Amino acid sequence: MPLLPPHTHRDAGVLLTTRGIRGFVDGIISLSITALLPLFGFSGLQIGIIVTGMLLGSAAATVLVGTKGYAVPRRTLLFAGSALMIATGTLFGLFTSFVALLVVGVIGTLNPTAGDVSVFLPLEQSMLAGTTPAVSRTALYARYTFVGGIAGAFGTLAIRIPEAIAQHTAMSEEAALRWCFAVYVLAGVVVLLLYRRLDGAEASAHAAAAEPLGRSKRVVYRLAALFSLDAFGGGFVVQSMLALWLFRRFDLSVGAAGTLLFVTGTLSAASGFVAAWLAARIGLVRTMVFTHLPANCFLIAAAFMPTMPLAVTMLVLRSLLSSMDVPARTSYVMAVVSPAERAAAASVTNVPRSLAAALPPTAAGWMLDQSTFGWPLVIAGTAKIVYDLLLLRQFQHVRPEEEQAQDAR
Repeated sequence: MPLLPPHTHRDAGVLLTTRGIRGFVDGIISLSITALLPLFGFSGLQIGIIVTGMLLGSAAATVLVGTKGYAVPRRTLLFAGSALMIATGTLFGLFTSFVALLVVGVIGTLNPTAGDVSVFLPLEQSMLAGTTPAVSRTALYARYTFVGGIAGAFGTLAIRIPEAIAQHTAMSEEAALRWCFAVYVLAGVVVLLLYRRLDGAEASAHAAAAEPLGRSKRVVYRLAALFSLDAFGGGFVVQSMLALWLFRRFDLSVGAAGTLLFVTGTLSAASGFVAAWLAARIGLVRTMVFTHLPANCFLIAAAFMPTMPLAVTMLVLRSLLSSMDVPARTSYVMAVVSPAERAAAASVTNVPRSLAAALPPTAAGWMLDQSTFGWPLVIAGTAKIVYDLLLLRQFQHVRPEEEQAQDAR
């Protein structure tokens, strides 16, 4: 399979590369946070509050991009995000106090989830839509999701490196984990240099000048409300909190958790290609719902498993299906709005997701302080199932032009 679909602007390759780099460091950081903060004496509640701060900060930055940033070239905004990424990694790797780390988490770019909730996401999504024809859009987003997911999986696996350094050298575990943030800083530098190579995505044949939401406002707001419910559920099981549950429930080591999340991340990433194939046959909305529903049933089941092998099995089964909706969802949003509204639509649909996912980690951390049972998994799966049913009911008949054209043929 070629890296890019036919007739795709080369800037898409740059954006896939930057997504992969950010995905890798997001993967290692999501576990580093969970492993490092308890060494400072932080409780599950405090860890949850810091994770909440990170998600709220990402949401605020995305709000600014969506409401005020449409007049600024997206390339310039990506430069600014890269600079903030460098500063974030530097400061988080130096501080140890709860208040300082919370402040850095709020204003910075650290991502505690398995997916991308950063300010980079809506910018890259909207630019990608302008690099390829509509017929190739879902396939391109499947590649984008795969690159981010597989890189994130390798990032979680890389947590074994600081663990091994601490075990076989005189370096403490805390010092070894801090080096992960140095890697994050380096990634910010590389991403900044790569963004400088972007030269045509915003002026390609399929792109349009960015504008605020207009005639598509109503449908975008409805989608944003539904996506928020999905994200609210997902906030209880962001990667950092899921790892914390595994640590508390089954006394899993950091390295073993990294290996498990590598496996689930790899399977989730690869499933995006199946989503593109499936969407071409049953439509984007049905693809989102019919893959997401069983995944959430597996998530709930994992909470009730009495042994680690059974719980791991449920999580692996979930990973086979849980991310198929991601490229389909992104492609659907880009399809139901005008090209000029894509940047604003990407921001508006991602901001509520970040906001809705922000508070649950605090609640999940508190729950895990009280009990090792997987209440966060049960709540997450239930909320996501409700989202799936509402999405199918409200949007199964709202179909993009390319799907209608396919039916006509």
